[in-house]
Amino acid sequence: MGEVKIRAGDIVGKTIISEETGRKFGIVTNIDFITDSGELLNIVVDQPTRHLSEMNLKSDDAGKLLIPFTAVKSVGDFIIISESELI
Repeated sequence: MGEVKIRAGDIVGKTIISEETGRKFGIVTNIDFITDSGELLNIVVDQPTRHLSEMNLKSDDAGKLLIPFTAVKSVGDFIIISESELI
């Protein structure tokens, strides 16, 4: 079975869920990446939950919370992230 390609447009609008607790963290509004290399840096979060807001994450210039792409464990109907990698 080959690699499944996912486009950024397929990720935007998906719900972000914790791998450990199943908590909802918010909605993907955008993705930060390096144009030259295509390296994915962060998921930009819209409608963050209180729990995510209390995690002391970095934010962009517009004040949107950023989840490092290294915390992403899977992409499907939801974006599953490792909460332990955010702390």
